[in-house]
Amino acid sequence: MAPIGRPRGGTPAVLVVLFVGAFAMGSAELLVMGMLDLISADLAVSIPVTGTLVTAFALGMAVGGPLLALATAHLDRRAVLVGAVAAFALLNLMPVLVADYTLFLVARAGVGATEGLFVAAALTALESVVPRERAGRAMGVVITGFAAASAVGMPLASLLGRELGWRTSFVGLAVIGAGIMLAALVVLPPVPVARASRTAGAQLRHAFAPRVLAVLALCCLVFAGVQSALTYLVPYLGEVTGVTGPLVVGVLFAFGVATTAGSAVGSRFADAHARLALQCGTVGLTVSLLVMFLLGGQVAFAVLGIVGVGLFAMGMAPAMQSQVMSLAGPGAALAASLPASASNAGDAVGALLGGAAIGRAGLEAAVLAGAVVAAAAVVVAVATGRLRPHTPATQDFPQAVEPIAAHSQSA
Repeated sequence: MAPIGRPRGGTPAVLVVLFVGAFAMGSAELLVMGMLDLISADLAVSIPVTGTLVTAFALGMAVGGPLLALATAHLDRRAVLVGAVAAFALLNLMPVLVADYTLFLVARAGVGATEGLFVAAALTALESVVPRERAGRAMGVVITGFAAASAVGMPLASLLGRELGWRTSFVGLAVIGAGIMLAALVVLPPVPVARASRTAGAQLRHAFAPRVLAVLALCCLVFAGVQSALTYLVPYLGEVTGVTGPLVVGVLFAFGVATTAGSAVGSRFADAHARLALQCGTVGLTVSLLVMFLLGGQVAFAVLGIVGVGLFAMGMAPAMQSQVMSLAGPGAALAASLPASASNAGDAVGALLGGAAIGRAGLEAAVLAGAVVAAAAVVVAVATGRLRPHTPATQDFPQAVEPIAAHSQSA
């Protein structure tokens, strides 16, 4: 196998490109939610129908992302990543060029799938351009890009859309995508895939091994617990806490900042202390949800609980990603896309669970249901802490990883 070249500009340049790419894709994921009313009015479709654009994206990421990752598992990671970003840019232009709702729906599913592929390609490429003992921390930098999108990217894109028209935001994303593609071509070296990892059978066997599925189940539980409460956060704030109007925006911003901070801090523990991070994170999430349930009538405690949910949930994300890829070994090219699928599945289950709880006992019940699910996640986190990473043979990994590590700066 040909050796992997040194990144131009070093590891920091690669991390910057991948962070910006994650930020752009995270902003694209949330963009429709921030402009749902504008899109509905312009395309003359109802709000509920327009909401299916969000569903299409989630399905594209949950299903299309892993399928694309599997189909491209044998290809050079740099080529896959560049292709994913190019597709992202083109798909975001489709609703700008053609005012057709059905085409828009297809494009959103495609954007979701390309985001899933980007995550898989970016994180597996990082394993070859940073020292192995710092891979989890580097993954956390990329994941923080997605978290930052909720705090900064989506509000800015929504503001731009409201001032200049919703299509302007999509054009902006396409332009940013083109810039990321060019930057990736410049700074990323070729990253060939290990010979032992190239077949679909090998990818499926390792990516869906029981030890990997156990961590994916944990991921699903964590985000089901979170979404059970947060899907209904705005009505919860109004009816339980008594927070309305501009103050709601302030609470949502605080939550976005907490998710960004949580991801950044969590990346520090994603390597040597991943198992401990998951155990402490699930306990913190459970306590935060219980604070929301028991003390939600007091603004300070309600906000403290909400911030805690964002901090602990996203603080676990780098560790979950690192654990899944480590446990998958040669199946990492496919497995890298699976935490996003598991979290999307958890979001869907959590929203349904919270809705059912509200129907039975009111808004506080949705928060309690989330706390119960989070408590179950604590048990799973403790159980998965006994799992150990896959220990592949030397030929399972690309050659020349160590020379890169030796030249790379700290992630």
